[in-house]
Amino acid sequence: MLFSSMTFIYMFLPIVCAMYFFVRKELQNYILLIAGIIFYAWGEPSYLAIMILTILVNYIGANYISRSHNKGHRKWLLIATILADLGVLFYFKYFNFMAENINTIFNADIRFIKVVMPIGISFYTFQALSYVIDVYRGDTPAQRDIYKLALYICLFPQLIAGPIVKYHDVAEQIEKRDVTFDKVAYGIKRFIIGLSKKVLIANTLGAVADKIFVLPVEQFGSLTAWIGAVAYSFQLFYDFSGYSDMAIGLGSIFGFKFLENFNYPYISKSITEFWRRWHISLSTWFKEYLYIPLGGNRVVKWRNYVNLFIVFLATGLWHGAAWNFIFWGLWHGLFIIFEKATGWHKKEGKFIGFLQHIYCILAFVIGWVMFRADNMSYAWQYIKNMFGQIKNHNIIYGFAYYIDNMEIIAFVAAFICAVPLFSKLLDIPYKYKIIRSLVNIWLIVAFLTATSFIAASTYNPFIYFRF
Repeated sequence: MLFSSMTFIYMFLPIVCAMYFFVRKELQNYILLIAGIIFYAWGEPSYLAIMILTILVNYIGANYISRSHNKGHRKWLLIATILADLGVLFYFKYFNFMAENINTIFNADIRFIKVVMPIGISFYTFQALSYVIDVYRGDTPAQRDIYKLALYICLFPQLIAGPIVKYHDVAEQIEKRDVTFDKVAYGIKRFIIGLSKKVLIANTLGAVADKIFVLPVEQFGSLTAWIGAVAYSFQLFYDFSGYSDMAIGLGSIFGFKFLENFNYPYISKSITEFWRRWHISLSTWFKEYLYIPLGGNRVVKWRNYVNLFIVFLATGLWHGAAWNFIFWGLWHGLFIIFEKATGWHKKEGKFIGFLQHIYCILAFVIGWVMFRADNMSYAWQYIKNMFGQIKNHNIIYGFAYYIDNMEIIAFVAAFICAVPLFSKLLDIPYKYKIIRSLVNIWLIVAFLTATSFIAASTYNPFIYFRF
């Protein structure tokens, strides 16, 4: 079920809210747990068993770890639980990739049944891992109530596309939280903003990117290639940040406070800064549970670079079982190693700042081409086309064919909303009643426009569902 669907907006969410607000507080967690199970099982009920298995494995593993006083025993219990989590993730997400590459590299003929990846498995597996590791470290006590642990893992606002909520960030909120008018009002407004970003900008520019990336590179020129790359860069950002806004808004409606997942990443002046602003929940997860345990930056330089290489290799693999994701992750890792080695991102000055921003934009836009392409061969040809290195003998249409007036408006809106001009939109003090009223009117218009777009269109993908 999509947040940006009429079923969710006009049926599922109102029913859940009505039940949640009118039951006793001690029953609210059960309402959300049942809602999460229904939400996840809506598209493919059979995958529910995998999520339930994840809950059971981590519930048992964490409780055994917390009860054991033997350090070695605790360590082996942790390793066994982590291997069980990663084993399930590996089978469903990476088995096909591994088998296909073995056949290619060794010219083998291993026949295998193609495994279909459950939606959201990367997100809820990483949440489960954060829980069991937190218990092992002593950062949080083991959850004795299996229903509360199940709620943490299958809380529907962030279940299938994040943000990745670490257990220690919401443990107290699962036990006790307050639902206030201000939280509900903020949540509704935040949800509308996310819905508008997703439907009005991401979907519109996604259609532009899809029209271009489906073509052989010989059939469009450099300007068209740039339009496709920029359109996809905006689609990805507004698709995922829009989903995160909706998830954070829904969490607020039910009394939860989720940490921010995006902080205007496209204004960054370095790839290091970019990853402090982009998919913050994933980058902090890797920092806390992989980078720091490897030694982080508390080691000699060459080892620190190896640690960064490993983290960004894992980042690429987390996003997908394909070579283009691996190269995309390493692409970002190499830039971060370059910045650490040269201190380029720390240089100051207006002209230097301008150059840094241009450098960063080029780096992540080219990276998004790798991310979007079906394979690295196409990605390489596409990038060459962007820089005029392809002889285009078969161009059928010019760049103007791929964008209409609505899409131009979406481009303009995407550029404007990518900078923090409206960052305080929902924090206007009560004394500014007229401005607050105008914002509320604008949000109502945005909501009605977005839902009308949903009703009129069949194009409504969520990119991060496949991760």
